[in-house]
Amino acid sequence: MARVRFQFRCAGATTVIVAGDFNGWSTTAHPMQRQGEDLWTLETDLPPGRHEYKFLVDGRQWWNDPEAPKVPNLWGSENSSVEVREERPS
Repeated sequence: MARVRFQFRCAGATTVIVAGDFNGWSTTAHPMQRQGEDLWTLETDLPPGRHEYKFLVDGRQWWNDPEAPKVPNLWGSENSSVEVREERPS
């Protein structure tokens, strides 16, 4: 497992959730915390490998991470992706 930090800027959002293959695309499992006016963050442990995800804003709008690579999905659009490498002991 490795610690991954997600962050997303969204002015006016009241809730932001990270949903992805690592949580079965759950719309409740990984709520983000507001940091200031429009920055939302979440740190979580993920297993090694490539993980696809999106941000769900206010329970109705899906957004990709503008800072992450995109990969095609089954519905003809794109998901964001993050590559997690196993942490090595020091």
